[in-house]
Amino acid sequence: MNIMFGLVTLILIIAVIATLLLTGKSDENYSSSTKRNTINLSLIYIVIIFLAIISLGIYIWLT
Repeated sequence: MNIMFGLVTLILIIAVIATLLLTGKSDENYSSSTKRNTINLSLIYIVIIFLAIISLGIYIWLT
């Protein structure tokens, strides 16, 4: 169980770091909407982390 929690946490951290690194690399059109795109990506991560925590809680509760 601890291994699964560690893997989920590691994947989330890697995904956040990769996204932040990629936001620095943009084309001409992307730079004009960087703030909006960063906000959208942040909201996606918040929702996914929230769902992951709920899913983990349900998994723990059922096992």
